[in-house]
Amino acid sequence: MAFDGTNIWVANGNSNNVTKLRASDGTVLGTFSVGSGPDGVAFDGANVWVANGSSNNVSKLRASDGKVLGTFGVGKLPFGVAFDGANIWVANSVSGTVSKL
Repeated sequence: MAFDGTNIWVANGNSNNVTKLRASDGTVLGTFSVGSGPDGVAFDGANVWVANGSSNNVSKLRASDGKVLGTFGVGKLPFGVAFDGANIWVANSVSGTVSKL
């Protein structure tokens, strides 16, 4: 899950999508397709990043409308994603590595 300042983004691992919810009342604002087995979600101030565990990649979505802006290959079975103020970091569980985007 990630909070973008107004909304909550939830990864739906078995559905291969993420859902955007209004934080104030839980209203569903949209559901957006990503890679297979999404797990970790992070917000960087403008975009939402989703670790797609079964696809071995990360999806970048524009937070305002959920449009996929890119897909980036990382290690095997990415599950955690974080933003440090400058970079996106991804934990790859099977690879035992961390990727910096």
